[in-house]
Amino acid sequence: MTDTTNAYQLEDTVWEEREAFIDRIPRWVAMTFLFVLVVGIWDIVTRMGWVSAIILPTPAETLADLGFVGENLLSGGYMLEALWTTTRTVFYGFAIAVSIGFSLGVLVGETKFGERAVMPYLVAIDTMPEVAFAPLFIAWLGFDIASKVALAAFIATFPIVVATAAGLYAATDNERMLFKSMGASRIQTLIRLKLPTGLPYIFTGLKIAAVGVMAGAITGEFLGGGKGFGALIRQSASQLDTPRVFALILYLSLLGLALYFTVVWMQRYFVFWNKSSKPGGIG
Repeated sequence: MTDTTNAYQLEDTVWEEREAFIDRIPRWVAMTFLFVLVVGIWDIVTRMGWVSAIILPTPAETLADLGFVGENLLSGGYMLEALWTTTRTVFYGFAIAVSIGFSLGVLVGETKFGERAVMPYLVAIDTMPEVAFAPLFIAWLGFDIASKVALAAFIATFPIVVATAAGLYAATDNERMLFKSMGASRIQTLIRLKLPTGLPYIFTGLKIAAVGVMAGAITGEFLGGGKGFGALIRQSASQLDTPRVFALILYLSLLGLALYFTVVWMQRYFVFWNKSSKPGGIG
């Protein structure tokens, strides 16, 4: 009888966090409400003339240009070729950033040389404005896609380096000691302990890089010409065609979201055992 009473008393003292009302709203409802709110404010601002139409087009004008750009893409027009050019730039830049970033991250996380000698230079380079390197890449690699790929990879590499190095430090001292006591070599400890433990950190860096590589690719096309969407945005902006600029940016966001959610899907597939890889949010 006493044990039962104590069990009830312990159960009554357990504190349960109540979920806030705003957190109980379904995602699709919250996203729809936010979208309608933003578009509504946007429409009111433009209709009342508080902002010039040259600076901010109306939602109707933007929607019309969205339809025009979409029709051009579906019909295989020049915008489809531009989108394909930008897609290749993003893909190549991301692949190069992953290769270099992961290698440098392992070097920094596994060796004193990398931590003491290489990392300070990487930090110093990352503190510089990456956009300022665009003219250099163009001078070195020309106006073709190579200079845009280089800038995109340059911007996306550092987050992967930092995340990989942090992931290799994630294994506890007890886990490392256990592998050492079992006679595991340094390579075996890296492959079987440190990398699996650090995967959540590494994928966090990949998600940040997926956003950065888009910025690098578009910046390179905007400043260095070419045939991508960045060049189309610059051309439309020079003609003060802001609805077209907005439409092109929105379609580019779809490309960025596709890359980002690809990384999120890979994280949920390879890091299924980690709770943080399956959050209620977007990744």
